[in-house]
Amino acid sequence: MDNIKAYIEENKERFLEELFGLIRIPSISSIEANKPEMYKAAVYWKQLMLNAGADKAVVMETEGNPVTYGEKIIDPKLPTVMVYGHMDVMPVDPINLWDTDPFEPVIKDGKIWARGADDDKGQAFMHAKAFEYMVKNNCLPCNVKFMIEGEEEVGSPNLPKFCEEHKEMLQADVILVSDTGMIAPDIPSITTGLRGLMYWEVEVTGPNRDLHSGLFGGAVANPINVLAKMITQMVDDNGHITIPGFYDDVIEVTKEERAMMAEAPFDVEEYKKAIDVKELAGEKGYTPSEHTGIRPSFDVCGIWGGYIGEGAKTVLPSKAYAKISTRLVPNQNWEKISVLFKEHFEAIAPDCVKVVVTPLHGGQGYVCPIDFPAYIAADKAYTEVYGKRPVPVRSGGSIPIISSFEEILGIKSVLMGFGLESDAIHSPNENFPLEQFFNGINTIPLFYKYFAELKK
Repeated sequence: MDNIKAYIEENKERFLEELFGLIRIPSISSIEANKPEMYKAAVYWKQLMLNAGADKAVVMETEGNPVTYGEKIIDPKLPTVMVYGHMDVMPVDPINLWDTDPFEPVIKDGKIWARGADDDKGQAFMHAKAFEYMVKNNCLPCNVKFMIEGEEEVGSPNLPKFCEEHKEMLQADVILVSDTGMIAPDIPSITTGLRGLMYWEVEVTGPNRDLHSGLFGGAVANPINVLAKMITQMVDDNGHITIPGFYDDVIEVTKEERAMMAEAPFDVEEYKKAIDVKELAGEKGYTPSEHTGIRPSFDVCGIWGGYIGEGAKTVLPSKAYAKISTRLVPNQNWEKISVLFKEHFEAIAPDCVKVVVTPLHGGQGYVCPIDFPAYIAADKAYTEVYGKRPVPVRSGGSIPIISSFEEILGIKSVLMGFGLESDAIHSPNENFPLEQFFNGINTIPLFYKYFAELKK
């Protein structure tokens, strides 16, 4: 694999143009009207796999958006790596905050700017090109399968059933994922833990119609005011979530592991400066990196109601809404948390309103042991490319399907991410540094090399 850098240099313009073709497809899974775009992305991935050297690639149906599956089996006796990624992306709102067209990628300041540049079109695409290199240079050391789904950004609701129905087809020794990040461009890291997730929509109804705020204000409860007050009761002044039973299954991380985590470089002042805030918040007794890595959190992701148009309208609204999520740590069961929140939120509602809590999606957390052969292979690969060993970190993010893979298929995953905090995933002006993109293509073949050696 000595000529990987030369191969990247010779083909980098083609790589980028092929990636841009994928990015230009507005495959937003949360918008039903975009479903045709999901099929365009699935077909695009099918062609990418075949062009890279897959023996077979097919677009497969689920009850929701399609999955593109591909494989190259060079010897059934050899280990098999299954690459997982997703073709869907987050919505682009608020569109006015983008500096460029989110679906027309541009290169500026050494970065690709577009929705999906990092999450996950750019990172998943690295695997297609690494695979292409290994096939064309006759250095693929094991079997490879690809599973690229179209619903990760909405919680992968149909992929568990897909896995159940295709267990034999999806058998592998490890699942390789690039949908996470690194500490910094010069500090590689491997994500060893993911938080779980539960997401709800809340509807609070007061009067049976919008009312005149002068004629009724002060006598009739305003559902927006009530909703805001209810939300403030969810977290106390110490940053502790107040839902009864919420922490029952939380396993406290040992002092030894917290000490290891503390060795990862983290500059609080730079962190605050990067997101332009004066002070941080969080649960008392824990550091910012622990807040996002080993502790649960509670957040309002959106809130609306009443009049939000131009100018003024003196109205006491009939309804108020919120999108609410909680990130969970391993061992917390998302289904249990879903019930606990619903029961508690409805119980604290005053009689002047009616409350409906609708669960939207959720998933378990995940932990990857650092003595796992695939982790060791990833460690060696990063070390060779970046010149230093990667730091094991627990991510605050969630990829709910990862725990489902282990539960349904019995396969562990290794999370080899190349994204950076500054990539602004899920936000306007998402980007992905070209250096990280090409380093990813350089690193992935080395993972295959070391994993195959370790499995002999």
